[in-house]
Amino acid sequence: MSTWVVGKIVAVKHWTDQLFSLIVQAPINTFVAGQFTRMGIYVNRVIMHRAYSYLNAPNNPNLEFYIATVLKGKFTPLLRTLCSGDNIMLTKEAYGRFVLDEIPSCTNLWMLASGTGIGPYLSILEDHNERLDRFSNIVLVHAARFYKNLNYLSKMKKLKDIYSSKLRIQTIISQEESSDSLFGRIPTLIENNSLEKKVGLQLDISNSHVMLCGNPQMISDTKEILKKKYGMKDHIRRNPGQITQERYW
Repeated sequence: MSTWVVGKIVAVKHWTDQLFSLIVQAPINTFVAGQFTRMGIYVNRVIMHRAYSYLNAPNNPNLEFYIATVLKGKFTPLLRTLCSGDNIMLTKEAYGRFVLDEIPSCTNLWMLASGTGIGPYLSILEDHNERLDRFSNIVLVHAARFYKNLNYLSKMKKLKDIYSSKLRIQTIISQEESSDSLFGRIPTLIENNSLEKKVGLQLDISNSHVMLCGNPQMISDTKEILKKKYGMKDHIRRNPGQITQERYW
């Protein structure tokens, strides 16, 4: 059973009318980069809650969460009204297996994200865990509808400076043209080889592992292409494969 603790919001960043980030300090247990917590608000004396991935590294006391407002939802519109100094509930424990220990060693690790799904990858890369040494190349891809939604691009570029040639970053925009980004959707750009050509690496069942995080439709469509085109399969402990996923909603 989860243990709830009281967190204090220390900063709120409203990126757009629908995207925002919360930075919270709370007495949580140590988590593993890539895991998530449950964030809650009291509504009629009951904690309404949803799961959100940590965006920060585990050694950072400022717990950061990247959130998309669901306009017709019951929870995120309430979250969006919170301000610095407000309290929020978090589970003391962290959850999830979207972590490096669950990823088999390979030459090329592909981290593919849509929307707020970029969060756990930033946590993993900010952590600088020695288990990243098992991969010769890491490809970090962030897909969004508009360029203005690439709110963590500056952090991605800073990570690129740290990891140098080991890390390749690529952005994808689906609703407008941008000279700095590929245009389209992740599954389509894999199917027509555009993503591989752009980053200069090949997706191959023999040397690649693909992590997928974000919109369930993106994950479903991308998995279908990876399985059909490359023969990849879902990765689970008892039956190793090449695809690991974390669905958002």
